[in-house]
Amino acid sequence: MNRIDDRPLTLVDEHAHAWTPAAARTRFRAGLTGPTAGVAAGHTQVNLIAVPADWAYDMLLFCQRNPKPCPVLDVTDGGAWTTVLAAGADLRTDLPRYRVWRDGELVDEPTDVLGHWRQDLVSFLIGCSFTFEWALAGAGVPLRHIEQGRNVPMYVTSRQCRPAGRLHGPMVVSMRPVPPAHLAAAIRESSLLPAVHGSPVHCGDPSALGIDDLGRPDFGDPVTVEPDDIPVFWACGVTPQAAVTASRPPFAITHAPGQMFLTDARDEQYRVA
Repeated sequence: MNRIDDRPLTLVDEHAHAWTPAAARTRFRAGLTGPTAGVAAGHTQVNLIAVPADWAYDMLLFCQRNPKPCPVLDVTDGGAWTTVLAAGADLRTDLPRYRVWRDGELVDEPTDVLGHWRQDLVSFLIGCSFTFEWALAGAGVPLRHIEQGRNVPMYVTSRQCRPAGRLHGPMVVSMRPVPPAHLAAAIRESSLLPAVHGSPVHCGDPSALGIDDLGRPDFGDPVTVEPDDIPVFWACGVTPQAAVTASRPPFAITHAPGQMFLTDARDEQYRVA
């Protein structure tokens, strides 16, 4: 379920943390690709999935029944490519890379979906754990994937989501290695942002989630784990892509894992305390 070819990712600019969301979207529209962790500090990032209107209720119900991996921040009208989360943005062009799915199979990973867009598509913008990374960093929690210039590792788990209509599938998680001294802070800070996945779903032994090898993520990149680090797993907004694979809707468009949509919303808007 990784990229359909082995072309290397272009890592975003080392100064990308200082970009405005609009500047980031302009660069992505022009063809810059790569993981968006660390981009446009303080601004909310979201996952994208667009499905035909006759699948939209199933997707909405799937998200409602599985709020941990699928916290919805906006839903568009059918055919619309704009969102209240980002003035002037175009959901068809302003992500670094997309995925196009037909009958549950990944068929393309373009840098825009102008040629694939349909007038019946309803887009769901789902909270992303990159948003709470600024809270983690502010609390002194190391972020190994950012330190190592890699995409966050993501894994398909053995934990099944609650089905909804025609949609079903396993939960996907992202993993961040956390030193023991910082574990309480990582749990506390992320729990205050439930709209972007909130607290972890598991800490410790990966096998409890059916993960055999942390060095072989299903999405993203492996990260080097320090000897005392504890693997900490958060529900991930790539979960709808696993549902697409399992449920095989006739068509869908998603973001490429780790390459998110940058909104104008501020992270603190979603902090509950």
